[in-house]
Amino acid sequence: MKIGSTLLGLLLATSFVSPALADRDPTDQERASIETALRSEGFSDWGPIELDDEAWEVEGAVATDSGEGYDLKLDPTTLRIIEQTED
Repeated sequence: MKIGSTLLGLLLATSFVSPALADRDPTDQERASIETALRSEGFSDWGPIELDDEAWEVEGAVATDSGEGYDLKLDPTTLRIIEQTED
């Protein structure tokens, strides 16, 4: 009985855990749209782009005016910058 209760408890506990979403690269069309948005926001170069935790993450985006590098998060729908941290 104790083993059955333990297994039932474990089953219930794991049934509420959602699987982690894997990062993914943008499609060619998504990449083109993201790059257009980055250029319009004043960035001239950038590193990897991937969708993670419901936001596009861009590493090493270089600001055209200052040459400073930033890691960015973009809203996946609007492609607006929602977070910007110095690289």
